[in-house]
Amino acid sequence: MRYLYGVDWTYILFMLPCLVLSLFAQAKVKTNFSKYSNVPNTRGITGAQAAQYVLNYYGVSGVRIEAVSGNLTDHFNPRTNVIRLSQSVYNVSSVAAIGVACHEAGHAVQHAQGYVPNKIRGAIIPAAKAGSTFGWILFFIGLLLPTTLGSFLWAGIILYSASVLFTIVTLPVEFDASKRALQCIRETNLLYNEEYNGAKKVLQAAAMTYVAAAATSILQLLRLIIIANGRSNRR
Repeated sequence: MRYLYGVDWTYILFMLPCLVLSLFAQAKVKTNFSKYSNVPNTRGITGAQAAQYVLNYYGVSGVRIEAVSGNLTDHFNPRTNVIRLSQSVYNVSSVAAIGVACHEAGHAVQHAQGYVPNKIRGAIIPAAKAGSTFGWILFFIGLLLPTTLGSFLWAGIILYSASVLFTIVTLPVEFDASKRALQCIRETNLLYNEEYNGAKKVLQAAAMTYVAAAATSILQLLRLIIIANGRSNRR
């Protein structure tokens, strides 16, 4: 029985905790980034310079570093081999800027070195995009159709599973990029003592958003399976 006193218990049980976790992770990112954006690094190195330090440290060449508009819009594009750093990172010498820039450079290093989880994530992107859209469409069509056509529900669930797999594979990719970044920062003394700890806190907070996304996707999948099973049992 999915509904208790008119309330969908599967949503409360599975999705409400994820909503709280996601809001907490996002707040943590904003708080830490804001805090350490106001802390300049001792060496006066900018985000763009720090990203280049990481590339040099790992012996990676041929990667461009460009500025991009927006806030926290930093990313690495493997198709063009370009690291794009936001206005609050590119030419800024804060502790937060160094952490974020080095993290994105870590993704460029992964790409150059053929990091396996990164390859897997790249390979499932098309299926993940299709699953996040068409999976839901098929699932809702299945809900509207008679229970004898429950195959639509399961087809939607299978498609949606691809997007869930993407969020899971993303975790080691993001953790590894931060690990590479922090190793370079520590061993080349880009940041000292508390500055290093500040950058680490920024990256740890960012990692929590990916953990929240993966948890949400997994529990959403379980919820869809429970709903589909409930429909099947009513045949």
